[in-house]
Amino acid sequence: MCGIAGWYRRRGRPVSSDVIEWQCARLRHRGPDDEGCLVDGDFGFGMRRLSIIDPKGGHQPILSPAGRFAIVCNGEIVNHLELRRELGPYPFKSGSDTETLLAAFIRWGDGCWLRVEGMYAAAIWDREARTLRLVRDPLGIKPLFFTEQNGGIGFVSEIPALREIPGYEFNVDEASLHDFFCFGHVLGPRSIFRQVRAVPPGHVVTIGAIGEPRLKQYWKPRIQVQRGRSEAEWIEETRERVLETVKRHMLSDVPVGAFLSGGIDSGATAAAMTMAAGPGVTVFTAGFPGSKIDETAAASRVAEHLGARHVILPIAPETAADVLPAVQAAFDEPSAANSAIPLWYLSRAAVEHVKVVLCGEGGDELFLGYNRQRWAERMRRWAPLAKLMGGLPLDRAGRSESRRLNYLLQHANRFREGAMLSNGFERFFAAVTVTPPAIRRRIYNQDFSRRFECDLASRAEAAFPDLDRSDLSQVEQFMLGDLTVHMPASLLQRLDRASMAHSLEARVPFLSHRFVDWALTVPPDLKLRGNTGKYLLREAVKPWLPPAIAKGRKLGFQMPLADWFVGGFSDFAYEAWTSSGAADAGFLDPHAVSTLFDEHRRGQANHGRTLYAIAMFSCWWNDQRRALRTSHSPTPRAAANFL
Repeated sequence: MCGIAGWYRRRGRPVSSDVIEWQCARLRHRGPDDEGCLVDGDFGFGMRRLSIIDPKGGHQPILSPAGRFAIVCNGEIVNHLELRRELGPYPFKSGSDTETLLAAFIRWGDGCWLRVEGMYAAAIWDREARTLRLVRDPLGIKPLFFTEQNGGIGFVSEIPALREIPGYEFNVDEASLHDFFCFGHVLGPRSIFRQVRAVPPGHVVTIGAIGEPRLKQYWKPRIQVQRGRSEAEWIEETRERVLETVKRHMLSDVPVGAFLSGGIDSGATAAAMTMAAGPGVTVFTAGFPGSKIDETAAASRVAEHLGARHVILPIAPETAADVLPAVQAAFDEPSAANSAIPLWYLSRAAVEHVKVVLCGEGGDELFLGYNRQRWAERMRRWAPLAKLMGGLPLDRAGRSESRRLNYLLQHANRFREGAMLSNGFERFFAAVTVTPPAIRRRIYNQDFSRRFECDLASRAEAAFPDLDRSDLSQVEQFMLGDLTVHMPASLLQRLDRASMAHSLEARVPFLSHRFVDWALTVPPDLKLRGNTGKYLLREAVKPWLPPAIAKGRKLGFQMPLADWFVGGFSDFAYEAWTSSGAADAGFLDPHAVSTLFDEHRRGQANHGRTLYAIAMFSCWWNDQRRALRTSHSPTPRAAANFL
C-alpha cells in the first residue's frame, strides 16, 4: 500500500525532481516506511510506501530487467504468487507484488488486468515509447486522479498532491458541489474540481507524448443469473467462496486484523480469518454508548465465540465533534459519509496493533443487505396504490409537537415519493439522497438552485445510458446502482481515506472482481428472501457465528445523527458553518440553513444527514482556504479563482 504521484509535462519540457518529491511529501501518511522517485526528461513519478509484502525488497519505482518499463503501485495483488508461477522464468529481484504486476503487464499487456486479483492503482511508464498507463482496479477500491493542464498531465492518489505542480489551477466544480449536497459525495468520474477527474473503476488511461488521453474499460459488472441449482448447493458454494477470498486477502508479511461491527459481513470475515489462521485474530469495534444503534454487545458475542482479541472504542458526540475537522481533512473532497468518523477513529486505534485490516464492505451490495434495498422492493409493490391515490403528500409532517410522529410522517412522505418512481435506478438515487429536493430548494442560493437541479429520471439515464433495463428486475437495477455508483464514490473512498490517514491498509475480500463476478450469478430471491436481506450469506456462515448474529438486523458503522444534532454536536456543527466562510461562499442561503438547524432541534423534522453534510462541507471549505496558503505552487490568480 502506498501513495503515488507523477507529472508527464510533455513537449520535452523537463520535470524537476523537487516537484515529484513535494507531491510525494503530501502523501506521506499513505506510506511512512519508504519513498522513491524516477525522473526521465519530461516525465517523473514517485511513491510513498507502506511496507506490507517483502518490506525490505519492495522499494519503488521498480524497473523491468531491460530498464524499458517502470512502475509505481498503490495496493496489494493477493494472487501474485500464483501469477509468478504462471509467468514462468522471469528475473525477479524481489518478492514484491508490484514487481509481479509489472512482469504480468510485460507478458500480457492490457490483458493482464483481468488476471490480477486485488486492489490497486498503478502507473506504468514506457521509457522507449514515452507512453504512460494509469490503471485502477475493477471495483475502484484504490483511488487515482488525474488532471490535464498546460499540455501536461498530473496524477495522484489524493488530489492535494496535484497542488504541487507549478501553474496548475483548481476551481470548484459547482455541478460536483450539487452532487455533494444531493448524495453526500461527488459522483465519479467528476471530482470537486473542474480540472480533475478520477480514473473510473475497471479502466486504463493511456497517455502518449502527444494527443488526448485514451480511456479503455477492461471490466464491468454483469448480472448473469444462473438457474437450476438447489438452495443447498448455493449455500455450500457461498461458504467455500467466502473462505477462499478471505484467505487470499490475508496474504501479508505484517500483522493482520479485522473491523467488526457485529453484523454478518464483518462477522463472516472475522470467522473466515479464524478458520484460516486459528484463534487470536485482533478485531476492532466502534461503539455508541446509550444509542439504539450501538453494536458492541453483538460484536463482543462474535469475538468471544471466535476466540478473538477484541478492542472496543466508544464514541460519544463530544468525541466526534473533536475529530470532525481532522476526519474531513483526511478527504480530498467534501464527504458526508455517515461512517467516516467511526472508521477514522477505529483506524487510529487499529494501527497501534496491526498494519492491515480486513473489512466486510461489499456484502450488502452483492447480497442485498441494505435496508434501502428492502424498502425499494416495498415501494415497488405499493406503487399501484400510491399512484391511485395521486401521490398526495402527508402535509402534517413538521406540525406535530411529537418528534417521533414528525419523523414518521417525514419517512412516510419519502416512501410515497419513492413508490411513485418508475424503476430501480431512480429508487436507488432517491434512497442515497441525503438532502431531498424540497430541502435543497429551501437552502440553495436561488441562482445555484436554478442552474443545477435535475430530476431522478435524468440522473438514472445519465448514470446508465446504454443499459437494456428490460433485462433486469428492479431490485437488480437498484443493486447495480449501489455497486457501480455509491460504492466507489462513497463507501470505498471513505474507507481508503479514513484508514490511510493513519497508515493502515484496509482490504475488502468481498470485492475481489472474481468474487463479484460469481455473486452476480446468484438468483436475487436467494439474496432477498421476504424481509430478510443477505439470506444466502446468512445461511452460509450460520455455522461460523453465534445463532443470534445470523438473524440480526443490519446496522454497521454508522452514527446516530438524528440524536446528536439535537445536543452539543449540533452546536459544534453550526459553529463550523458560521466560522469557516462556507456561509459566505454563495452556494447556500445562511438564513435557510439556520432555520434547518432550529427545526431539527425542535423535533419538527429529521435533518440530521443534511446538517452533517453542511458541517463536513464547512470543514472542507476551511481546509481549502488553508491549502492555498501552504502549497508550493498556488498563484494569486488560482487563489482568486477558488475564493
